[in-house]
Amino acid sequence: MRVKRVFLNEIPDWDDLIKDFAPGPYHHLAWLKAVARAYGHAPVFLLAYEGQELRGALPLVIFKGFRGKSLISLPFGDYGGPLASDEEAQKALVFHAQKIAEEIGPLEIRFPEKPAFLPKNSGQVAKVRLLLPLPDESDDLWKALKSKVRSQVRRPMKEGAEAVVAGVELLPAFYRIYTKTMHYLGSPPHALSWFKSIVSFYEDKARVVMVHLKGKPLAASIIIFSNETATVPWAASLREYKRISPNMLLYWQMLSLAIEKGAKIFDFGRSTPGSGTYRFKKQWGAEEKALFWYRVPAEEEKVSKVRPLIEKIWQKLPEKAANYLGPKLRGRIAL
Repeated sequence: MRVKRVFLNEIPDWDDLIKDFAPGPYHHLAWLKAVARAYGHAPVFLLAYEGQELRGALPLVIFKGFRGKSLISLPFGDYGGPLASDEEAQKALVFHAQKIAEEIGPLEIRFPEKPAFLPKNSGQVAKVRLLLPLPDESDDLWKALKSKVRSQVRRPMKEGAEAVVAGVELLPAFYRIYTKTMHYLGSPPHALSWFKSIVSFYEDKARVVMVHLKGKPLAASIIIFSNETATVPWAASLREYKRISPNMLLYWQMLSLAIEKGAKIFDFGRSTPGSGTYRFKKQWGAEEKALFWYRVPAEEEKVSKVRPLIEKIWQKLPEKAANYLGPKLRGRIAL
């Protein structure tokens, strides 16, 4: 099997090439273009051929982090990995990625689930996706929700809150809520240019959803549509309005929008089992599916003793300083 390496400016038809391989939201050219434009990392594409037939493809990024260069599929997303018609093509793509990584640095391939051909203990499964199968009508989903969840969705509506859906014009409101949330969590935020790139490159496949109360934004998110799946990479809400649960209306609006657009699966995104966000997503009826992040050389997943301290320091920074410094750091953190 022949594997060909190409670069971003050489493959404008990437999405057409992978459309028959059930790509996830992060596999698309839009994600790779955003990574390049917002943060300057270099995408690399591997194509596996048997004769003239394309058997598989693997998007990668040469990522410049704080520890030097690495090769990742894919940074900033829950998963990437090879798209292929069979296991043989998958193996060929992973093997070729390992050979390229020898010239660059560590390799990390984020699989949506553990492939059978990889050896045991070759990756980590600490995170899970939470997936909800969607019915054809939002009324059917509403009836399937627990009464407590329905009551929490109604609460912000009774207060007069409303949900709206749009594109780049809602990004400033989204970003204000997102940065406040990240500051509270003690984590540097992405650059606004990252989100502008995402929404611009995905065009009508990415929407910004916002809940507001008499014009004041309370909660917002970005949702991406791909291959009959609606995925939520980012969502945030103002803590001072937690009493009226604007995030519940936000998620109900996204679920309704996903059904309206014909999605069959709603992907709530990555969570740590047992965490608060995990429990929030589970209440909607979502089921977990373990992610598998394969690394060469293998790294044992350890609980960082330094991270809690860094988070506390970040929380104490003035918000303006955190929002200025954060994007300069976030582009070097692949999570």
